[in-house]
Amino acid sequence: MAFITLGLSHHSAPVEARERLAFTDAELPAALARLRAIVGVEEAAILSTCNRTEILAVAEPDLAPQLVRWWQRELNAPAGLIEQFVYTHRDQSAVLHSLRVASGLDSMVVGEPQILGQMKDSFALATQERSLGPVLSRLFQHAFAVAKLVRSRTQVGAHPVSVAYAAVQMSRQIFSDLGQQTALLIGAGDTIQLIARHLRGQGIGRI
Repeated sequence: MAFITLGLSHHSAPVEARERLAFTDAELPAALARLRAIVGVEEAAILSTCNRTEILAVAEPDLAPQLVRWWQRELNAPAGLIEQFVYTHRDQSAVLHSLRVASGLDSMVVGEPQILGQMKDSFALATQERSLGPVLSRLFQHAFAVAKLVRSRTQVGAHPVSVAYAAVQMSRQIFSDLGQQTALLIGAGDTIQLIARHLRGQGIGRI
């Protein structure tokens, strides 16, 4: 068996592809159950956020192409779309990648704290759906511990900044008085909700 991570993120895919190939919260439980049911998959988890979607599996070493085809079918994606942007990590490389993700080192804004909470949500769902085993369970727990260590012993995360916060700060640089401005927000995910909160906190005139 091998530990395989298939994914795409802001590093590898444009926003249109990331949106098209992401799982919604409502889709995740059933998708995770079907992923775990694939012959040759012993453990599975799915991490799906606005900036990345990753499939983590303990599976037969040659199963990666089948997992890509499963992903395509699950989301009824056009043929070849995932292959354009997907990255693959195996075993030690996959572990290192998960540690970097949990610590915020692979994020669009380095050190942002949201990804750790999203990984904890992924772990909770996989636990609920009974798709984890000893390998992925240990990986998640180790990733959480390493993320805590990174934040306590380095300056990463000393001044946590999310993409949403950065966007609002940029708007303050463009418009001297946000109280005179109207903001149009397009979206329905966590990031757009954070932007709305930050804009309210900065005294935006109207949303």
